[in-house]
Amino acid sequence: MNDDELLRYSRHILLDDMDMEGQQALSDARVMIIGVGGLGSPVALYLAASGVGTLELVDPDVVELSNLQRQIAHTTDRIGMSKVASAATVMRAMNPHCQIIPHPQAASLEWLRGRLELVDLVLDCTDNAAVRYQINLACLETKTPWISAAAIGLSGQLVFFDPSQSGSPCYRCLYPDLDRDGASAMADGCAESGVLSPVVGVVGSLQAVEALKYLSGLATPEAGLLQHLDLKNTHWNQFRLPRMPDCADCQNQCSD
Repeated sequence: MNDDELLRYSRHILLDDMDMEGQQALSDARVMIIGVGGLGSPVALYLAASGVGTLELVDPDVVELSNLQRQIAHTTDRIGMSKVASAATVMRAMNPHCQIIPHPQAASLEWLRGRLELVDLVLDCTDNAAVRYQINLACLETKTPWISAAAIGLSGQLVFFDPSQSGSPCYRCLYPDLDRDGASAMADGCAESGVLSPVVGVVGSLQAVEALKYLSGLATPEAGLLQHLDLKNTHWNQFRLPRMPDCADCQNQCSD
């Protein structure tokens, strides 16, 4: 790192469990952020500010007026612009040392299969269960760790998946068939149920914390630990997810 980078990241380097080695690990890392909306905005901005070396942004949507209540990477003058281009603009201005790669498209299974071999971590910041199932399959196939987050109303949740860990659960273990059962309010999007604007900021910031811990070696997130936040009553609960023995995705893609 040069003198500019040493000064820029000095508050990280001062952390005992981070130091120069952890910051260099961040610089060497490649992360894919899928969804650059309410959750993806704080995730993308904090990872860029923290010096993650390469950040791939995946989102097919454009900035709309209704996004601006909570999606802090975007501004009024960028309405109509691709969300990945809009976020890349502010990320590059924030930290020119990061390589930002925008992908203005959906994260399909076939496309992910061709990209994830290069990626150290995937961050699921979408609001679409069908996309999450695609991410789940692609990460299982490539043994890529990923962090999934969701926020709705005044609630949020966060879970780290690591397919390289034998016996650990996957997203389908948590939600076997959202399309069929509608098993959770988290399956709904903000457009259907609404969301208090800072809730996505809180959950997205926690997602960024987990990502930085994992990438730097600061700490290892526990795979399959579901963290649920009730921000209306300021409660935080944790649940350890079991791997479901009849999970179709695990059975087809993972072996103990």
